[in-house]
Amino acid sequence: MRKNIVAGNWKMNKTFSEAEALMCDILDGLDKINEPLADVIICPPALYLEMGVDLVRETPVCIGAQNMSQFVSGAYTGEISAGMLQSMEVQYCILGHSERRKYFAENDEQLAKKVDSALANDIWPIFCCGEELAEREAGNHFNVVKGQIENALFHLTPEQFSNVVIAYEPIWAIGTGVTASPEQAEEMHEFIRGLVAGKYGKAVADETSILYGGSCNAKNANELFAKPDIDGGLIGGASLVADDFLTIIKSF
Repeated sequence: MRKNIVAGNWKMNKTFSEAEALMCDILDGLDKINEPLADVIICPPALYLEMGVDLVRETPVCIGAQNMSQFVSGAYTGEISAGMLQSMEVQYCILGHSERRKYFAENDEQLAKKVDSALANDIWPIFCCGEELAEREAGNHFNVVKGQIENALFHLTPEQFSNVVIAYEPIWAIGTGVTASPEQAEEMHEFIRGLVAGKYGKAVADETSILYGGSCNAKNANELFAKPDIDGGLIGGASLVADDFLTIIKSF
């Protein structure tokens, strides 16, 4: 089902006490919003997932992980499985973020396995895709995103795919303060929805939530979210400030 979604990716930030305070500030702020028009997901570092699940209990907020292993279990030191996340009532997991691809050499084959593992454990993947600046300047950005989506997602059945959220994150706009224009973002989101329609049909495409994830903030969220194919944001730095994150949530 297509939803408006605002997901906060805290990345590797905040001590335990800072994370608890930020979570509480966000929840307190949400209490003052009459019927938010977006689903809210908070993705803290893995150490804080249990705390997050406990704090959001009895609220409409969901907790998501920032990554997970493609393996079910075994001798994989430092890894966290989808089954472990499910046992903690984690509902979402970010997969394929550009930082995971760049710094940890994640590839489409691995990501396809992670997607499968997440879905098998009733976890909604937030699948990230996006191009580097050189690829956009070369006019190859559509092909890059097409390949990422086809290689990691298009083996899924229509029923499985209906539980996937896509996040378009132009790599040149992540953490740089540079944002794709609303027109550039909408152009890619429309392209992605067309890809999904070509594979699974218009009905599935129309129900797929596609988020924007490149330096979306409290100042530009309104303009971005007004575009017909942008269903919310995967928020980085702005999700670390409660007031900014709440402003983004109220931007629909």
